[in-house]
Amino acid sequence: MNGISKRFPGVVALDGVTIEVRRGEVHAICGENGAGKSTLMKILSGVYQPDDGTLLVAGREVRFAGTQNAEAAGIAIIHQELALVEDLSVAANVFLGREKRGTLRLIDDAAMEAECRRLFALLECQVSPQERTGNLRVGDQQLVEIAKALSLEASIVVMDEPTSALTEAESARLERTIARLVEGGATILYISHKMEEVFRLADRITVLRDGRHVCTVDRAATSPREVTAWMVGREIATEGFRNPRHAGKKLLEVQSLTLPWPEHPRGYRLADVSLNLHAGEILGIAGLMGAGRTELLETLFGAGGPTWTGTIRLHGKPVRFSHPREACAAGMALVTEDRKRLGLFPDLDVAGNVSLCSLDQALRGWLVSRSAEEELVAGPVRATGVKTPGLHAAITGLSGGNQQKCIISRWLLTNPEILLLDDPTRGIDVGAKAELYALIDRLCREGLGVILTSSELPELLTLADRIIVLAEGRVTGEFARHEATEAGIMEAATAG
Repeated sequence: MNGISKRFPGVVALDGVTIEVRRGEVHAICGENGAGKSTLMKILSGVYQPDDGTLLVAGREVRFAGTQNAEAAGIAIIHQELALVEDLSVAANVFLGREKRGTLRLIDDAAMEAECRRLFALLECQVSPQERTGNLRVGDQQLVEIAKALSLEASIVVMDEPTSALTEAESARLERTIARLVEGGATILYISHKMEEVFRLADRITVLRDGRHVCTVDRAATSPREVTAWMVGREIATEGFRNPRHAGKKLLEVQSLTLPWPEHPRGYRLADVSLNLHAGEILGIAGLMGAGRTELLETLFGAGGPTWTGTIRLHGKPVRFSHPREACAAGMALVTEDRKRLGLFPDLDVAGNVSLCSLDQALRGWLVSRSAEEELVAGPVRATGVKTPGLHAAITGLSGGNQQKCIISRWLLTNPEILLLDDPTRGIDVGAKAELYALIDRLCREGLGVILTSSELPELLTLADRIIVLAEGRVTGEFARHEATEAGIMEAATAG
């Protein structure tokens, strides 16, 4: 890719970027959110066309008018933001636009389902080809995206944050799949914010910052700390988050919470879960995919259905929320795991997304005042460090990390006492993570109670004062900060 530039209204996404990728290598692309990584890969895969520069594949100059042209040239992309049709089956999504056909050119569902089973066997997962895609959790949907790319049998595979919604076990399976692809001669372009992942997989590393190429180096010639410094222009330190916090009054108490799951052989999503949360405390929730982390937070927030049993107390008083608005009114806030599907409103701008739960504060008479809305959202947008061309820029034009910051800004405007964070740094770069960690730490020290789930154990070990471990819907371990280790947590997480 020679001298690639791409401009959007108010933003120069790429400025003369040149990189060279070798056949049969795993080439990592690193950079903060907004550095231009995804834009560069979308140009390679035909989603965007460059404003300047040239693209050569196997020494031949190409220009893709769309993704089908790129796929025909042997290039497949696994997008960070899932691009699936939720009402179609898994098999229909994997072969969307490339359906297998049999007699009389009719769609051959059996052939597509058989091929899906083969692909999921490669990924060592149990997703059913006939399952409605919208019924799957984010991690399983991510595996459908990966299977879709593998079905193309591409010679160049772009993986944009492919493990952002996967557990460590599922990530290990994906890494074994990558090894098989490379053995078969494929080239992998791998975007990730997880330094340990990059240094385990990559042969070479390219760093982008602010839309420009910083450097390309052999993995053996650098270190995670050096790459992080190139990415953000400074070194990142997280030791400050380990300073002791002092827990205050008890805010939340959960006793014997059970959430039935009649259609599943196990019979429950959560069983006999008990916990408590104090002001000024971060309670971490660890567990593998399917352990019940998301279901726990949704139930606490009134979004998990009315069938649960047990007791939830806020400030010592029993509560039973039938709708999230009731939980919000009681001082709770939930940042969802899937920001695209459950957090963002793509038709609203940045200000509209942030002000959504606090619009009454921007009313002048019966109408929303544009100036009052701007004044309302400016503070939290600045406090969370959202990088945006303006408060009325399209939310879809922001990077994933900045979109997540907008969602957190929205909830901060409601002045919550309890903040539920469901894998909040999924798809966020190391610099933005450090900013978010500092924000969570500050809010906690100001008296907020935080329940944090994460698919990254180092994140929980960095932030949490206590960690509760779930396995198959049950609590299988609890660790104080000083006694928590990755090995101990994983042992409890696999106890089911």
